[in-house]
Amino acid sequence: MTTTKYPKGGEFLVKETKPQDIFIPEEFSEEQIMIKETCSDFLEKEILPRLDDIDSQQEGLMVELLEKAGELGLLGVSVPEEYDGFGQDMNTSMLSTEIMGTFSSFAVAFAAHVGIGTFPILYYGTEEQKNKYLPKLASGEYKGAYCLTEPGAGSDANSGKSKATLSADGKYYILNGQKMWITNGGFADVCTVFAKIDDDKDLSAFIVEKSYSGIKLGQEEKKMGIKGSSTCMMFFEDCQVPVENLLGERGQGFKIALNILNNGRIKLAAAVLGAGKNVITNTVTYANERVQFGQCISKFGAIQAKMAEQSIRLFAIESALYRCSNDIQNNITELVNQGMSKENAVINAQKEFAAEAAILKVSASEALDFVVDEGVQIYGGMGYSTEAPMERAYRDSRINRIFEGTNEINRMLTVDFLLKKAFKNELPLLSASQAVAKELMSIPDFGEIDESLFVRENKLVSNFKKAALLVAGASAQKFMTKLGNEQEILMNISDIIADCYLAESILLRVEKLIETKNQDSYKEQIAMAEVFIYDAADRIYKNAKDALNSFASGDELRMMLLGIKRFTKHSGLNSKDKRRLIAEKLIEENRYCF
Repeated sequence: MTTTKYPKGGEFLVKETKPQDIFIPEEFSEEQIMIKETCSDFLEKEILPRLDDIDSQQEGLMVELLEKAGELGLLGVSVPEEYDGFGQDMNTSMLSTEIMGTFSSFAVAFAAHVGIGTFPILYYGTEEQKNKYLPKLASGEYKGAYCLTEPGAGSDANSGKSKATLSADGKYYILNGQKMWITNGGFADVCTVFAKIDDDKDLSAFIVEKSYSGIKLGQEEKKMGIKGSSTCMMFFEDCQVPVENLLGERGQGFKIALNILNNGRIKLAAAVLGAGKNVITNTVTYANERVQFGQCISKFGAIQAKMAEQSIRLFAIESALYRCSNDIQNNITELVNQGMSKENAVINAQKEFAAEAAILKVSASEALDFVVDEGVQIYGGMGYSTEAPMERAYRDSRINRIFEGTNEINRMLTVDFLLKKAFKNELPLLSASQAVAKELMSIPDFGEIDESLFVRENKLVSNFKKAALLVAGASAQKFMTKLGNEQEILMNISDIIADCYLAESILLRVEKLIETKNQDSYKEQIAMAEVFIYDAADRIYKNAKDALNSFASGDELRMMLLGIKRFTKHSGLNSKDKRRLIAEKLIEENRYCF
């Protein structure tokens, strides 16, 4: 009996992936589409008419909306059936998150509940803890929150000062400390709280109910955006937490926090994707209605270029998102088949793709910022008015580059995750980098250019990976264990790797699409892949050049710069006409339609 070997995290840099090996959104099943439609109907009926009420934090409204979502089963998509959930797979979970991410304030409350509010108990809880809390979290009877950040401990979460000590009778942990930026904090019934027991070096995690004594809430934070989401400080003063509510093992809290964030990052990308699609639809609709100089502004090339670029960036994110979520699901299935528990399989599979999750978090949040900024610009003066949807979307978008670890932290984590796998011989990055260095000494191939569809793009994507390996390998060799201090170089490398992943993902998706029908059916998608890769070549060249110039010199530098130039050389593309083609489809459909 042969076993299927699914891709491992980071392998995209060193192995060729075929179109048939990835999942694309066009392959969603009828059941998945039904769940998507249920989410869309809920938003249309319950959320869209109440956006202003949500933003004003109308008393009890968010609780009511979460409970209605629970009645429809939308809070339990990822919760196993034995705990009254739907028990759906990773792709379905991503799809529901994408749709529910459309309207940001509600999306934040929803995502915090179904993700970081529920998953710690789902993946690390005892059977008794799961039976007690998961059914009520899935139904919406309980609302969840996650208490990690402290005033002096943001990105450095393990430096938190909250303390827990065992009571004299051994029945309780006495919890003292404060937490800040707690999403859903104002109404959560159950919180996962992180604190150090006695003088432990690492955090532990506790399940804390709001009914416990010694809990005080700060006032709701006044925020730039996501005004409708509850965000407040929580104070614990001699709070008695039953010993059976220790989550996982003592000192395991930091590990729990990190592993839950792997899921949070990819889910944030999904939510951001949903928000971005909604912004583009609003933008296209407005451009088709707004008349200037005797015609709709959607007829103008400058507007068309903006709308096309909005769509290209989101299409690339979507391609990578569902590729990654399906790879995670396949790894979960493989681990379960090997005898691992479902909970441990999920944790390990998500950890396996931690680098891809960080890439998606960064790329998606920055893509959304671009999309909403251009949306405001297309709306013009109305974009700045609270009467139009762009003002809210613009403010709400900004938090995503801070949520789930800042983008700067995530860029550095991307490289760190991959290098750690390389040093453990789990990923042949070092040997692949050495092979690229040897290739620089060889004579380049100056053969005839094959004009067949995507031959050029496939070669470019392959060369992009060589550029990433060259820069990463040279910097690792130069700085060794001190590479972590070179944050600017790490960010350059991370952006190169991200472009490699997104470029390959969008190309594989379109190649798989045209295998099912024909090129004419997907000419706009083909154009999006071509333009994305064309632009990625310049971005990679700039990031690689900046990184190499910062530490190399002499003949070594000249040789590597020539290599980078070779690896990013593009024969040229009429991107103006490609963007017009994409925009024409948007204008015709009057919505985001890809």
